[in-house]
Amino acid sequence: MKICAVICEYNPFHNGHAYQLSEAKKRSQADAVLCIMSGNFVQRGESAIVDKFTRAKHAVLGGADAVIELPTIFATSNAELFAKGAISILSSIPDVTTLCFGAETASTEAFLQTAKLMNDEPESISTAIKTYTAQGMSFAKARMTAWQKIVNVDILSSPNNILGVEYTRAILAKNAKIDILPIQRMGGGYHDTSLDREFSSASAIRVGLTSGSDISSVIPAFVKTDLPQRFPQQLDSLEKYAILARKTEEIANVCDCTEGLENAFKKAAKQPQTLVESLTSARYTSSRIRRIALQNLLEIDKNLIQAGLQSPLYLRVLAVKKERSDILSALSTSLCPIIIRVHDEESLCGIAKKVYQRDIFAENVYALLQNPQKMRNVFIP
Repeated sequence: MKICAVICEYNPFHNGHAYQLSEAKKRSQADAVLCIMSGNFVQRGESAIVDKFTRAKHAVLGGADAVIELPTIFATSNAELFAKGAISILSSIPDVTTLCFGAETASTEAFLQTAKLMNDEPESISTAIKTYTAQGMSFAKARMTAWQKIVNVDILSSPNNILGVEYTRAILAKNAKIDILPIQRMGGGYHDTSLDREFSSASAIRVGLTSGSDISSVIPAFVKTDLPQRFPQQLDSLEKYAILARKTEEIANVCDCTEGLENAFKKAAKQPQTLVESLTSARYTSSRIRRIALQNLLEIDKNLIQAGLQSPLYLRVLAVKKERSDILSALSTSLCPIIIRVHDEESLCGIAKKVYQRDIFAENVYALLQNPQKMRNVFIP
C-alpha cells in the first residue's frame, strides 16, 4: 500500500483542509491518506476547541482514510520538535511514501534546498542568531534575519512555510524515504482573522465562533454540528497553580524555558494578569510562553521529549474509515505497536509507556476544561 501522510491539528477542520486532503490523494496517487493529528492540546500552547476523537472523525468524513495521534509531548512543542516527532513516527511506517502539507510557497525544490542548507548550518549563522536574540529578537525572527542573504526569506516568514521546512529537515536528517508534496494554501493566511467566503484560516474561524459570526460557508456541515457552544475554560489558572506548585528547577527543565525564564514565570504566577500578558515580549512570543506554561502543567520536560525522539513509541488510532480497515494492516508493519482498544496500552513499556502516560494525563486535564464527547467509535462509517 502507498500512503500519503498529512501532519495536522484541525482546530477546527475547515474547507481548506478538505481541499488539501483531496489534492493530497490525487497528486500523490496514494492508495490512502493517513493523518497524524495533535490530541487535545495544540502547538500554539492552547487546548483544542473540540476533542481529538471528534476532530479525527471530522478528518475521516472530510477525506482522510485514518487518523493517528501525535503524542502530546510533540504536539505541544516548538516547530522543530513538533516536526521531528511527527516524522519519527511516520518514518516507522514502511508504506508512508509521501508527506503532503499546506504552504504559502508551493515549491518542492525551495523546501529541499532550504532544508539542506539549514541542516548544515554554518557557524556564522549560529553566531548571528545568538547575536540577534541577545539584542531582543524572538528566535524565529533572529533565524529569518540571519538566513535572509542565503535563502529565500519568504520561505521562513510564514508559519506554514516554517513548518514545511522543519518537516523537510526532519525527513532529510532521518534519511527517510518520504517525498514531500507542498500544496498552495487557499484563502486566508495562518494568522488572518477575517472570514473569507469559502476558505478561511482556523484562526479566523475561532475568532468567528467567539464573536458569533456565521461560519457556515467555510466549514463542512458535519463540523458545524459538533462545534461547542462555548470555548474550553482558560488554562491560565491551572497553569499558574502548576508554576506555584512545582520547583523552580523543574520549570527550568521544560523545553524552551531558558535564560532564567523560570524565575519570571514564578513572579508572573502571582500577578493578576495572565501569564501571556505578563511575559510576552519582542523576544518571547506569546506562543512560546503558552507552550512553556502548558508543558509545565502537563509535566513534559525536555529530557522526555529527547528520549521520545530516540525510542520507538506507538501508533494510537483515533479514527479509521470503516471500509478502509485494510490500512490497519499497513500500520501493523511499523516498529511501533498499534493502540486501538484500551487494553492495547498494556503492551507499552519504557519510554513509550511514559510518553503515553502524558497523553492520558493531558486527556484528564482537558476533561477539566470541557466535557469531551463520550462517543469514541474508532471506525467511522
